[in-house]
Amino acid sequence: MAMALGKLAVAALVASLLLLSTIKAADFPAPAAAPLGPPPHNIVDPSKDCGWACNLRCSANSRQNLCSRACLKCCSVCRCVPAGTAGNKETCGKCYTDWTTHGNKTKCP
Repeated sequence: MAMALGKLAVAALVASLLLLSTIKAADFPAPAAAPLGPPPHNIVDPSKDCGWACNLRCSANSRQNLCSRACLKCCSVCRCVPAGTAGNKETCGKCYTDWTTHGNKTKCP
């Protein structure tokens, strides 16, 4: 009788493994990932939103006054300020990335 129970247990184990192998990962959707970081840019109304957006953008800059002046000018013309304190310029488009100073440096921070 013990031999029959052992064979039955092995058969049940094999059957359950076969059943599990037929279940695909696609049957179980992956949980939605949380968004990482802030949105890539802020579309702003120049008459009222440029100030806070540029203050945030220039908060970590070593030359905050210069950064703020350039940012306010770019914000008023391009109507956009990239998220974060650096980088992400391409999210505001060509107006923001292609505007240069007389020295051929990018104007917008």
